[in-house]
Amino acid sequence: MKNLLIVFCLAVSSLSFAQKNFIDQPYVETNAKVDTLVVPDKIFISILLNEADSKNKTSVEEQEKTLESTLKQLKINTEKDLSLLDLSSNFKNYFLKGQNVVKSKMYSLLVNDAVTAGKVLAELENAGISNVTIERTEYSKAEDLLLELKYKAVEKSLLTAKKLAKPLNQNIGKALYIADGYSISNALQGQAAGIQIRGMSSMYEAKVADPINTEFQKVKFEVSVNVKYALE
Repeated sequence: MKNLLIVFCLAVSSLSFAQKNFIDQPYVETNAKVDTLVVPDKIFISILLNEADSKNKTSVEEQEKTLESTLKQLKINTEKDLSLLDLSSNFKNYFLKGQNVVKSKMYSLLVNDAVTAGKVLAELENAGISNVTIERTEYSKAEDLLLELKYKAVEKSLLTAKKLAKPLNQNIGKALYIADGYSISNALQGQAAGIQIRGMSSMYEAKVADPINTEFQKVKFEVSVNVKYALE
């Protein structure tokens, strides 16, 4: 028992010593944040083809043909940018009504700008495919942007540290500790789950041959750093 007590005391003593000596010299601690807004360049659109929507008058297969021809008219590469969400079977859901099976399929479409997204929603509505939603938006160069923001945040923290040390007639030495974090705010707001059509009473009016003024809410990237600098 005495041996265990001695070992325990030594462990507590070592832990306390380590905590006290994490930084065993004068230092200044800074926190810096940097943020920016970017236009998303990856817009994911969910498209549900459902026989129930047409009261079983139009089969899923016919709706698929309409979907493909409509997207091709908009110069969209359906082989590359259109994918079936359900990979385990051909049909997303089965709805039983007596002896009839009502089929449905869910697709995901990728477009690269809000104007194209607006045209897709409008043209599909005109073609009788109305179960379409904006699923999410992304920025393709997110990793590079985060690294750039972290760089700027560290620069900002160093400037802050120098400003704090100057009235004390002291200098800033090497960094003793650096920690970083980030957040990405990508809330979809406005019409059609994030898409805003300006200058139109309805995005489904008439044809979409004329240019549509469409925009998405920008994605906010925010980076924070905590840096401890030696104080000399």
